[in-house]
Amino acid sequence: MTAPRDLVATLRERGLVHQVTDEALGALTAREPMVLYNGFDPTAPSLHAGSLYPVMILAHAARAGHRPVALVGGGTGMVGDPSGREAERPLADAEQVRAQNAALGAQIGRLLEASGIATAVVDNSDWLSRTGLMEFLRDVGKHFSVNAMMAKDSVRTRLQDRDQGISFTEFSYMLLQAYDFYRLWKDRGCRLQTGGSDQWGNITAGIELIRRREGGEAYGLTCPLLLGADGRKFGKSAGNAVWLDGAMTSPYRFFQFWVNQDDAQAATLLAPYTFLPMEEIAALRAAAAAAPEKRLAQRRLAAEVTTFVHGGDAAARAERAARFLFGEIEIRDLDESVLDSLAGEIPTIDRPLSHGIAATFADAGLVKSNGEFKRLLAQGALRVNGVPLAADMDPRAGLQESDLLFGRFAEFQRGKKDKALVRVTKA
Repeated sequence: MTAPRDLVATLRERGLVHQVTDEALGALTAREPMVLYNGFDPTAPSLHAGSLYPVMILAHAARAGHRPVALVGGGTGMVGDPSGREAERPLADAEQVRAQNAALGAQIGRLLEASGIATAVVDNSDWLSRTGLMEFLRDVGKHFSVNAMMAKDSVRTRLQDRDQGISFTEFSYMLLQAYDFYRLWKDRGCRLQTGGSDQWGNITAGIELIRRREGGEAYGLTCPLLLGADGRKFGKSAGNAVWLDGAMTSPYRFFQFWVNQDDAQAATLLAPYTFLPMEEIAALRAAAAAAPEKRLAQRRLAAEVTTFVHGGDAAARAERAARFLFGEIEIRDLDESVLDSLAGEIPTIDRPLSHGIAATFADAGLVKSNGEFKRLLAQGALRVNGVPLAADMDPRAGLQESDLLFGRFAEFQRGKKDKALVRVTKA
């Protein structure tokens, strides 16, 4: 069995460490494998690009020889974490929480399993739903001072807002998460909890509970708060989350999200979001800095993360679709699966084979009138499947079957950049 590596050093070189409760943790993890966990509450049926960050902590830990556990919050999700929030989180419907929790657990397990990472996925409703109120107050509540709880950042910030305040429900969240750590420590030998920097108070509460109830040792490690270039929470810019579920954010749009990162952000994200060796990352950063116009860091980042989340085939299709839209390859260089993935990602319409070409250009929003069509036609600015239309063509004529790609697609193009995909029916 391969000896484990220093987990703190491994995560620190990847930019994944903000705080550690005890610097002795690194040396400890270099001697023996550590069971660690990260919690994920089911606020949606999928993780998004930002919440992939803690999954990568588990993945990098596993690759360093440690034993990750992913906890999905079927219980705590019924309450809501006040951390990082200025107002009370609306209570979610119980059925919705259960459905989202199941989807989240399956997604996390699938992500890590696909990369050969064995991860236990547990649901805290298994114990929270079975713990009585009197038992919880006696065995957990008695170990916490309300004064100390009120000093935690997540609580203190809300208490300072007289209009919003904090409900007892959210105030109790810290105790629930502390109990999660205690149960995983006792049942699975889990000695380390990881999370975002806003989870520090919740994590240290669990460490205190383990110490006070059992005299046991436990540790905490947080990762930095990850922000996008616009200063908003990463992966949720302008309220439009970039989801890991392909039905919610297509693999193509997911790929494009990473390609569109600015130079500095892309260079930074290579370490935490990929498994590339650090030496290769350093070389890639240097090459990207020398030729920023090639967007080397962005393209490699997009390829690696999309492969991790959606698989190699989906990443390859997304990459070829992007190259087509950047004008690096022609539509005839794409296979049918890539054309299918493009449908809906660029302007896409469905028209019969006999539909006039001029009318199709108008329907696709590429020309505004017959007069504009004729003017652009004379200038050689209109193309179908990359081939310029003849200046003397009949605008009322439809496509021929020989014009179609895979018997059902045609690309209509105005100038160099404006494109539309036409799905052609034979009717």
